[in-house]
Amino acid sequence: MSEPTVQGELRDTPDSWEVRAERTSFEGKVWDIVSDDVVMPDGRAATRDYMKHPGAVGVLALDGQGRVLLVRQYRHPVRHRLWELPAGLLDVPGENPLHGAQRELWEEAHHKAGDWRVLVDVYPTSGGSDEAIRVFLARDLSEAEGEKFAADGEELDMQVQWFPLDDVVRGALAGELHNGALIAAAMALRAALAEDALDTLRPADAPWPARPF
Repeated sequence: MSEPTVQGELRDTPDSWEVRAERTSFEGKVWDIVSDDVVMPDGRAATRDYMKHPGAVGVLALDGQGRVLLVRQYRHPVRHRLWELPAGLLDVPGENPLHGAQRELWEEAHHKAGDWRVLVDVYPTSGGSDEAIRVFLARDLSEAEGEKFAADGEELDMQVQWFPLDDVVRGALAGELHNGALIAAAMALRAALAEDALDTLRPADAPWPARPF
C-alpha cells in the first residue's frame, strides 16, 4: 500500500474568496444572516448565506477528582435539554475572552478558578456560520464569594452538576451527549491528560485570530 501524499502543514490557514457584494438578509437580536456574492476558483459567482455571530467562550472546569462541571439547559432549536459547559456570548465589544469565561463560570456555576489555560478553539458550524468558540480549561477551583448571580429567563431552571470526565467521554461516544463545544473540549482534555500535557497548553491570553482582543 502506498503512503499518502502529505501536502503542507497540518494547520488551518486564513484565506478569502473575492466578495463582490455583501448584504444583510436578516437582522436578529443576537446574530444576523449575511449574504455574500463570492467568486469561486473557476471564476463563477455564487451566493453564500451564513450567520454572523459575535463569538463565544466556554469553560471546562476540572476539579482534583477528575470531574468536570456541566450545566443543563433547554435549547429550543433542537428541542432538547443538553448538558453543556458553562458558556456565553462575546457580546461586550472588545472584551477579553478570558474575562468573559470568568464571568460565565461565576454566573452559571458560582465558581472561580486560580489556573486558566486555553484548551481548544473551534468553528462549530463553519459551513453556515462564522461562529468561533474558545474553550478554557479552569483548575484550582473554589466557590465564589458573595451572593449567587440572579438568573432569569431561560436560565431559571438550569441544572449544575459535577461528572467524571470518563463519563462525559463515554456519553459522547455513545451518542448520549451532543453539544459540540462540550464534546470537543472533553476529547481535547482526555488527549492532553493522556500525554501529561496540561501544563503545556496555551496560556489564557494566547492570541485568537478568529476574535482578536
